[in-house]
Amino acid sequence: MSPTAVEAPLLLLFLLAAALLCPLGGARLLVEMTVVRNASSIGALCLDGSLPAYHLDRGFGAGAGNWLLQFEGGGWCNDVTSCFERANSRRGSTHLMTKWEDFSGILSNNASLNPDFYNWNRVKLRYCDGASFAGDALFDNGTSVLHFKGQKIWESIILDLLPKGLGTARKALLSGCSAGGLATFLHCENFTNYLPRNASVKCLSDAGFFLDLRDIGLNHTMRNFYKDLVALQGMERNLNENCTASSYFPELCIFPQYSLKYITTPFFILNSAYDVFQFHHGLVPPSADLHGHWNHCKLNPADCSELQIQVLQGLRLSMLSALRLFHEYSSRGGMFINSCFAHCQSESQDTWFAPDSPTIDNKTIAEAVGDWYFGRRNIKEIDCAYPCDSTCHNIIP
Repeated sequence: MSPTAVEAPLLLLFLLAAALLCPLGGARLLVEMTVVRNASSIGALCLDGSLPAYHLDRGFGAGAGNWLLQFEGGGWCNDVTSCFERANSRRGSTHLMTKWEDFSGILSNNASLNPDFYNWNRVKLRYCDGASFAGDALFDNGTSVLHFKGQKIWESIILDLLPKGLGTARKALLSGCSAGGLATFLHCENFTNYLPRNASVKCLSDAGFFLDLRDIGLNHTMRNFYKDLVALQGMERNLNENCTASSYFPELCIFPQYSLKYITTPFFILNSAYDVFQFHHGLVPPSADLHGHWNHCKLNPADCSELQIQVLQGLRLSMLSALRLFHEYSSRGGMFINSCFAHCQSESQDTWFAPDSPTIDNKTIAEAVGDWYFGRRNIKEIDCAYPCDSTCHNIIP
């Protein structure tokens, strides 16, 4: 018997035991995986050739006709070597993923923890392609194969959900975190095409507003990474077509700052102005800090020097500059740009909606997103600069 076969039931027992306790009250919600059995008929396969999957917790009561879809995040692979490594991990194979997922934060079914979306149909789309659900290519060197089929995975999951009620949705919210947040930008317009014309369809990106900026060595680290990603995984045809048609460098339309103006569906951008991923991998990647001068600052912003803080304030200003037109002219858009050192704030209960959650103007993230979605008030919240916000958790992974 393989180690995986032994570990699976033990892991399930552990998760079920842990479900008896929840730090904020009530049992944890564990949701079983659903594999899309007919996905291969349209070529929808994970990197290793396994079938795509999702987790669905059914809505109830007044929310039974509403749907929230959450893209899972987890980085990308932009070369064959890293994609083979990923294919042999839970990021590239549903065979290696946990079969039960903990639904918390925006996915919670508890009204006291998720007041506006708790009774909706809530879906977590598992991430196994390494290109934000947007690739469409195949690598085959005669002995090994990598399936770059993120776009097909997205389509197969949607097609599986339509007859389960998504096709008659009254309200829908497409969301995602990190690489899943980027996927929300990439698929928001397409999502509306599957739903009834009279449905209220909106999109939310959490920590997905990745910037095209130079690192501290003045190199385009993130731009070069994304260009390789787009080329390897055949993403260009699945980027926003209006953006690519208007650009001399269509591959750069993977960056939300260039594609956002072409998205007509109401959109909410949740991001930290000091996003930890962008700080560690875009602004100060290891390649630009060979001697580790930023190591202490990366672990604790309180240990940053005055000069390092100035550089980080520049990161914040770059984000606000990229969002300026959206902030000023998007009549149906929403924003919550706080000054916490964090990455992904909608899936964790303590940052989504809890007694000590981060706030701007005394509004939690959950309250801001709910107010925006249901039109209770306009939400364009921008926090003051670090270190002014005492509600931040400053979670450094």
